[in-house]
Amino acid sequence: MRNLADRTTDYFETLARLTREASVTDGAGSQKTLSDGFADFLAQGRAAHDAGNKLIFVGNGASASMASHYALDLTKNGGIRSLAITDHAMLTALTNDIGGDAIFAEQIGFYAQPGDILVAISSSGSSPNITKAVERARDIGCAVITFSGFTADNPLRLSGDLNFYVAGDEYGFVETAHAALIHAIIDLSLGWGTAEDRNPGALKRRGAAV
Repeated sequence: MRNLADRTTDYFETLARLTREASVTDGAGSQKTLSDGFADFLAQGRAAHDAGNKLIFVGNGASASMASHYALDLTKNGGIRSLAITDHAMLTALTNDIGGDAIFAEQIGFYAQPGDILVAISSSGSSPNITKAVERARDIGCAVITFSGFTADNPLRLSGDLNFYVAGDEYGFVETAHAALIHAIIDLSLGWGTAEDRNPGALKRRGAAV
């Protein structure tokens, strides 16, 4: 086995490549640039918010923690009404009563209304409780945005109006790339830029072209 230093370098190079090369498609499967995908996500989210609707985030495991994290960030920092249906008491009660495959679909039935947007996050893109949530959201009249990975033809990627896909087959890479993508959407919408973007005069003082 190669030494730890080389493997560490390769690890982060792989993570950076997978995130940078993430693909975005619309509901018809047409390819978009990453920046256009970010713009579409924000435009749809803001339109839903302005109409009195909301984004509903769902995910399992690490993706559930992301659902909570980014529902908070979009609401608090992004100004887009969002929630995550990850309450422990609700999830355990529904699992006990109706089984794990319906835990999100049932809550979509409780909380969603036409015009809401379901944001579905799944590394594999094949979790039954996530795909059933999409089906229920469609029945109600919600739009769907997905984040998935593993195989390019996973069921979740084929089901959204806007689909972010990371071409990795390891959970750690896909989960981390999803987190980076959603954080980028929020941070860029808030005006993030490099130090040079924020202070172009500093480059001029150093004699650099701007």
